[in-house]
Amino acid sequence: MESSCVRQNLIPGTSNLFLDFLYHFDRVSRFYSHSPAILGTPDEFVRQIDYPHSRRTTLVAALREQNGDSEALKTLAQPGTVAVVTGQQVGLFSGPAYTVFKALTAVRLARELSDRGTPAVPVFWLATEDHDLAEVDHAWVFNQDAKPGRVAVTSSVVNGGPVGDVKLNELPWAELRAALGDLPFAGEVIAWLQDAYQPGATLGLAFRRFLQDILRGCGLLYLDPLAPAIREIAAPFLGDAVARVPELLDALRRRNSELAAAGYHAQVQVEDNSSLLFLLNEGKRIPIRWNEGRFAARDRSYSTADLQSLADRLSPNALLRPVMQDFLLPTASYIGGPSEIAYMAQAQVLYQRLLGRMPVIFPRNSFTLLDTRATKLLDRYGLQLPDVLDHEASVKSRIARQLVPDGLAQQLQSLRSETERSLASLRNQLKQFDPTLESASKKSSAKILYQLQKLAQKTAREALRRDERATRDAGYLIDFVYPHRRLQERFYSIVPFLAKHGLDLPQRLFDLTQTACPDHMVRTI
Repeated sequence: MESSCVRQNLIPGTSNLFLDFLYHFDRVSRFYSHSPAILGTPDEFVRQIDYPHSRRTTLVAALREQNGDSEALKTLAQPGTVAVVTGQQVGLFSGPAYTVFKALTAVRLARELSDRGTPAVPVFWLATEDHDLAEVDHAWVFNQDAKPGRVAVTSSVVNGGPVGDVKLNELPWAELRAALGDLPFAGEVIAWLQDAYQPGATLGLAFRRFLQDILRGCGLLYLDPLAPAIREIAAPFLGDAVARVPELLDALRRRNSELAAAGYHAQVQVEDNSSLLFLLNEGKRIPIRWNEGRFAARDRSYSTADLQSLADRLSPNALLRPVMQDFLLPTASYIGGPSEIAYMAQAQVLYQRLLGRMPVIFPRNSFTLLDTRATKLLDRYGLQLPDVLDHEASVKSRIARQLVPDGLAQQLQSLRSETERSLASLRNQLKQFDPTLESASKKSSAKILYQLQKLAQKTAREALRRDERATRDAGYLIDFVYPHRRLQERFYSIVPFLAKHGLDLPQRLFDLTQTACPDHMVRTI
């Protein structure tokens, strides 16, 4: 099977909003401030980014504390430089593989903008403020037989605080070695991980170290919003948001209604007592409620002025977070996945009111990475990627049909076709003879055809049962390409791919990234 692209509408579970964003932007243009196509001629758009020099200077100093000096930071310090931003939750061992695909897409787009005369740097937003540890305390990998294995941090305390501050103690190195099995570069990858995920390090720090290692040379800057210097820069924005909560909530509810009226759905629900904010207090991230003109966090009530005085301890929710991000940065474009692009349709109303500008939302590159064995199996059984994105039984059934001897399969098909024609002729004659027989003849015909179909299915299943190798092949494809009925990139960490293909894989993947095609890419590594 050669490298190919698959339209996103063939990927199970893809939302209509995301599909229209990719292929029919005119249908959703009212929910976004810019079409991605504007990045082809960015000059006028970039001139609209009003980013204060004083904030740029302060931000560069804060980023230097997290990144050290670099050419990218020097470029960002120059007036007129824009950022191409992406980000992800700080999951164990990099989280899903698409984390790396996001980062590489940002690097590619930043370089293309720079080549066209707009200085741009890629920035990775470390989503350290999220408080759902259960989402990020584990990673899925596979071994040489593509058998999925789950590894997790089990000693961390779940206290509802920001996951980026969770300290790592015992790490599942033995479990990871066992789960990676005999993959050729497993030992090197584990050594690389151990350099980043050291006992006592926080989950956010370890995540950043690992990405910095595997994406070395890409020129990425990393931004951790929990850093005190970043929180200080963001405080005026959050204080302004506090004062405008009623207005912002009204705008969001109207937008959600507009999305529903257009046949879409709101990615993030806005509760009646939501404030869009959390309070970071004593290691916890506490929801702030808005009710009858007052704010409340647990058992304490706050006035608007009270909460504004705590602005450097506030944390935004999923809809407000990207707006704060682009207050902090001179963002020209944000690289997002399907869910993020969907909730940006809601966040647009917050951008309009709080920032007066919204970046170009751009889809990340999406990959299914095949190895030589998977490619040969797809070719052998005449399958394309969408054929594997299904229930296990359906995939095995497709393979089974390829295993029935040609003559037998043809004979069964011919018998069914001839029987359908004969039964149709008989029904017509019976109807002319006695119309009351028509209903009975239809039922009898359906039973006969059902039995023939059942015979064909039994023949296919028997062929599969007899061919043990085919059963293993079906299992390999399913586990490797669509594990647990999820896209490979959304399920597995990048770790097993590094262990399988080598530590230079990110550079090879970067060579495959592109900004011209929004489809899901299928590539043999």
